Amino acid sequence: MAARLIDGRLMAADIKAEVRRGAEELLRSRGITPGLAFILVGDDPGSEVYVRSKGKACEELHFRSVTERRPATIAEAELLEMIAGFNADPAIHGILVQLPLPPHIDEQRVIEAIDFRKDVDGFHPVNVGKLVLGLKCLRPCTPAGVLELLARSGNDPGGKHAVVVGRSNIVGKPVCNMLMQKRPGANAAVTIVHTGVKDIAPLVRQADIVVAAMGRPRSITGAMLKPGCVVIDVGMNRIPDPTARNGTRLVGDVDFASAVEVASAITPVPGGVGLMTIAMLMKNTLQAAAGDAGS
Repeated sequence: MAARLIDGRLMAADIKAEVRRGAEELLRSRGITPGLAFILVGDDPGSEVYVRSKGKACEELHFRSVTERRPATIAEAELLEMIAGFNADPAIHGILVQLPLPPHIDEQRVIEAIDFRKDVDGFHPVNVGKLVLGLKCLRPCTPAGVLELLARSGNDPGGKHAVVVGRSNIVGKPVCNMLMQKRPGANAAVTIVHTGVKDIAPLVRQADIVVAAMGRPRSITGAMLKPGCVVIDVGMNRIPDPTARNGTRLVGDVDFASAVEVASAITPVPGGVGLMTIAMLMKNTLQAAAGDAGS
């Protein structure tokens, strides 16, 4: 029996509707409209698409949004000055610097320059530390979206064994920390594996929940899964496809065709985690605007 699809489109739409209602209430009760600032450096096509989609989400939810585009030659000092301006602007509640940045700019310095209460990406060391400690903070959007997918699909990780494949600062490490927290919607036993492990299959095969975030297309096959497990595929990989209009196709880190025959539930790519990321960014921005981002 094929796995049930976990519909990221539907769940992202639900979250946006909840955020819209929250934003309307914030405006009625306190006169505050959530404001989000985007900074895009260079002309990377993928980054441009991401920023446009995030700007569109702001329009849908009636958020205020500002997009600053700068050439790849921008000096680091100028970028830091721009961030300082948004930090001081009371109408801006979230600041997002689209990564990656040109090689001459220190990404970590840029991340740390953002006021952690406006760090809607959840990358600032203060927010990372609070996340590990289980304190209120702005959580990284993609990992937060993974937990929402599990919760809203009725797949409570509590007491289950979750295997996270990947150890990036953006997904692998934070989703591992979120899943192990002693709280509802988490409380899992967590194993983290990565590309440095010679044979991940025996470890993945133990998982009740698999979160695939290693950035390698179709690396996890149905043969590596425990029957009845839940699969959350974070991978977004473009592979050649001569039958596609633009010559490429988007696939996940999981071989969907074989995994769907083994798992009990699975996210598709596209249509899964990616859409949740933007929804959670909007949720973080509302949280920051409400002054609920921790202090």
